[in-house]
Amino acid sequence: MIRSAPLQGHRHASCARLVVLLLVLTLLSGCSIIRNHMYRTTGGVMQGLSKEHTTPYLLQQKDLGMSCAMSEATTPMIMSFGRIIDEPNQLGVMMNLSAAGCSIERAREHDLAYHRLMRDRDTDAARDAQYSARRHFREATLRYHRSWKNLNAHYGDIGNQQCPTGMLETEMDQFMYLSGLIAGLQAMNTQVRSAEQLGVPNNIGSRVARATDCLDDDRWWGVPGAMKAAVHAMLPSAAPEGAQPFEELEAASRKGEEAGVRLANVFHAVAAQNAEDRQRVRDVIRRHAKAVEETEPAEDWVMIDETATQQIRAISDTLWTKATGHRTPTGRLGEFWDDAEPDSEDIDLNELM
Repeated sequence: MIRSAPLQGHRHASCARLVVLLLVLTLLSGCSIIRNHMYRTTGGVMQGLSKEHTTPYLLQQKDLGMSCAMSEATTPMIMSFGRIIDEPNQLGVMMNLSAAGCSIERAREHDLAYHRLMRDRDTDAARDAQYSARRHFREATLRYHRSWKNLNAHYGDIGNQQCPTGMLETEMDQFMYLSGLIAGLQAMNTQVRSAEQLGVPNNIGSRVARATDCLDDDRWWGVPGAMKAAVHAMLPSAAPEGAQPFEELEAASRKGEEAGVRLANVFHAVAAQNAEDRQRVRDVIRRHAKAVEETEPAEDWVMIDETATQQIRAISDTLWTKATGHRTPTGRLGEFWDDAEPDSEDIDLNELM
């Protein structure tokens, strides 16, 4: 009996250690459960806030730089919640599209520098500016393509199946769908400008053209029709027999101008550029500038209209820079360097006395 005492003590100590170990494991497990619950709750709140409040708020603002900075800064955080809850693909469509816009603006600045330097015959510096532009176009392509992938992950195989009608019941759902279609076309365009093959499928254009039928053209400012017509203008093989893409683009531009969201003008101008119809490009820029002067943007879609103006101005800047060495002068969007001078009116100084 005397010899068994140490053994009993050893057993008691072992039991105590086991209890402590189980308690620690339980606590750690509990912390993990609490953390996961908190993360899931936070993720749900962030997604709901972004879709129901942040995005609508931004769409009513005119500050594109602020929107761009927010998208670049917060997209990784928002998308990281896909590790613990359902992948936020729908939000990813808009977030990656907006972030790509930041890359595009940087690319455009280097592209304008390239044209200035070529005018000055500084070929080494021009080549460097061109390579810098291509790097930013590459970054934009990857972001636009990511947005396109988000679109397909959320809504299904875009353009290759029936319309996802049940997922397009709300205005915001339809807007996200439209945004993803725009991202797909942009991914194709910027891949060409990056001078690299970056994995963007060649059939996106035809898929987007088919998918535009899922949206009400009148409700969305003529943009679905403008996208389809632009695809048909740039890819005639994808157009149905008898298609008149530039007539359709004219109609789309009118719808956008009447609605106060002039995004269709961008597709009109880009298609005209691709067709090397310089006069049409100028006409679209002039009518856009005039429409912006005469009609306020639609209250809930100010940012979309401002984005359209930014892109129209970018086309104008390229034309001005190639011709004069500088971008569009301040306050002169819709005018061109070779426009006839307005008739000056002689003023009788005696009448002013």
